[in-house]
Order: sequence, then C-alpha cells, then structure tokens
Amino acid sequence: MLILLAFIIVFHITSAALLFISTIDNAWWVGDNFSTDVWRTCATNTSTCTAITDQFREYQSVQAVQATMILSTIFCCVAFLVFILQLFRLKQGERFVLTSIIQLLSCLCVMIAASIYTDRHEELHKSHEYSIEVSKGRYGYSFVLAWIAFAFTLISGVMYLVLRKRK
Repeated sequence: MLILLAFIIVFHITSAALLFISTIDNAWWVGDNFSTDVWRTCATNTSTCTAITDQFREYQSVQAVQATMILSTIFCCVAFLVFILQLFRLKQGERFVLTSIIQLLSCLCVMIAASIYTDRHEELHKSHEYSIEVSKGRYGYSFVLAWIAFAFTLISGVMYLVLRKRK
C-alpha cells in the first residue's frame, strides 16, 4: 500500500510540474529564430522579448489560454493538498471523491487551454503586431507538455475516483 501511495504522490507531483512548465516556459510555438508562448514572443538571435498585450488582434484567445492554464495549475495543486488532508480525515473504505473532482477540473482546464490554442494558432501567429515573423513555426515542447499534462491529470483524476482508503 505504501508503494501505491508513493506512486500516486509522484504521479500527481509530475502532473503539477508539467503544468507549471507548460504554463511558464516560452515554447508553445517555435521557429528557427523565435519562440512564443501565451505571455511573450522572443527573438532567439537578438534575445529580445515582447509581451503579448491587448494590442494583438487575438488577445482574447490568448487571455483565455492564460486563464485556463493558470486555473489548471491551481486546481492541480489544490487537489494535491486535498488528497493529503483526505489521507488523514477519511474513514477506511471511503473514496477520494473531492480530490478526484478537483483533479478532473484541472484536466478540463488544461484541455480547454490547449484546445483553444490549437484552434486559434493560425490567427494568433498571422497577426501583424508581432515584431518578427512568427507564422512559419511549429508547436513547441510546452504545447506538447500541456497535452501530456492533460493525460496525466485525467488519469490521476480517474485514479482518485477509483481509489479507496485502506489501513
């Protein structure tokens, strides 16, 4: 049982780390001489970064991705704290339903963020407000990590729903 508990904790911490990295790091859309995310665009050859502000045409989409990624990270961290509390407060044989609900909310938020970015990436990167040409790029590792975090949070949310507290 202790090994299963350790696996669940490591899996949950891994999910949170993936969410933090994909939210913070500047690699949702990359090219040969630039990288961009939901916060800023950076030219790699000059090391200059420009914040994405409301002057961008698709700023509302970017804000939706920002908000849902932040919510996803917060929900994942709260779910971990609730899981730790439920370890000590639940009676034997009860399920970790509250932890599961919060983790599945985190899963939903990261799915919404990645889906919005997937759907709107062409409009986002064809904007003329960028100081460099960013339309000729590809999805970066932060975007891929967001989708991996979706799978991890979904698996852990279902795992908490099935899991029962034992001695």
